[in-house]
Amino acid sequence: MTVHSQGAATAPQDAPHQAGKSLPSGWLPYVLVAPAVLSMAALLLYPLAKNVILSFQKVDKIEFIQRKAPFNGVENYTQLLGDSHFWTVVVRTFAFTAANVALIMVIGSLLGLLLNRLGTWMRLVLSMALVMAWAMPIVASVTVFQWLFDEQFGVMNWVMRTLGFSGYEQHNWFETGWSTLVIVTVLVVWGSVPFVALNMYAGLTTVGAELYEAARMDGANGWQTFWQVVFPNLKPFFLVTTFLEVIWVFKAFTQVYAMNRGGPDRASETLPVFAFVEGQSQGHYALAAAISVLTIVMLVVVMSFYFRLILKQEEEQ
Repeated sequence: MTVHSQGAATAPQDAPHQAGKSLPSGWLPYVLVAPAVLSMAALLLYPLAKNVILSFQKVDKIEFIQRKAPFNGVENYTQLLGDSHFWTVVVRTFAFTAANVALIMVIGSLLGLLLNRLGTWMRLVLSMALVMAWAMPIVASVTVFQWLFDEQFGVMNWVMRTLGFSGYEQHNWFETGWSTLVIVTVLVVWGSVPFVALNMYAGLTTVGAELYEAARMDGANGWQTFWQVVFPNLKPFFLVTTFLEVIWVFKAFTQVYAMNRGGPDRASETLPVFAFVEGQSQGHYALAAAISVLTIVMLVVVMSFYFRLILKQEEEQ
C-alpha cells in the first residue's frame, strides 16, 4: 500500500514535465505573432491587393454606376507614363520631400542640441512647447496657417506691411503653386521637428560626458565636437529618423490637400493628392489606383537604397 501510494503521488509531478516536452515549442513564436500578422493582412494586404487589381481595370463614373470593371491591361499605366502632368507631379513630390526632410532634420537636430544644453526648467518649457506643436491635429494646424496667411485679415500681410514691404495689401499667398507649397512646407516642418528634436535629445543623453571632455582637451570647437563625437555615436539615430521622415513626408496628404485642395489649377499637387483628385474629383478610379501603385513602387525603390545603407551600417558595427 505504501509503495503504491508513493508512486501515485509522484506521477502528477512528472506529468507537467512530460506534457511540456510534447508541446511543439518551435511553433510557439509563430502562434504568438499570428494574430498581429492576420490583422495586418486583413487591414493592409487585402486592400493593397484589391487596389493593384483595380489598377488593371477600367473603372470611371460610368463603369462605377453600372457596377462593371472590365480589365484593360496596362492601359492606365501607359496613360500615366505618357502624361507630362504626372511627371511634373513626380518631380514636385520628390523636391517637396527632399526640402522638408532636410529642414526637419537640421532644425530638429539643432533643437535637440539646445535641449541638451538648457537648464532643467527651460528644457521643460521647450519640451512642452514641442510636444504641443507635435500633438496638434493636422486639420486644426492647417486652419491656423490659413488664418495666418489669409488674404484680407492674415497676420503675415500685416507683418510684411509693418516691416515696410509694399504690395502686401490683401496679398494672396496661395496665388501660385510654389507659394502654396512653401506654406505647406513651413507647416510640415513645424509639425515634424518636435519628433526629431526630442529623439535627438534622448540620444544625446547616451553620449558619455568623457567624450565631450576629451574633445575639448583636443581643442575641438562646437562644430568639430558634433562631427567627431555626436554624429558617430548617433549615426543609427540619424539613419532611422531620416528614413521615417522620408516616408511620412512623401505620403503627406492632409496638409497639402486641406491647405488649398492641390491648387491653384492643380499646381501644388503631390502624388497622394494627385491620386485623390483623379479618383474622387475626376471619377477616374482605376487611374487613381494606378497612381497609388506607382507611388508605392517609387517609394520602395528609393527606400531600397536607404535600406542597404542601414544594413551596411549595422554590419560595420
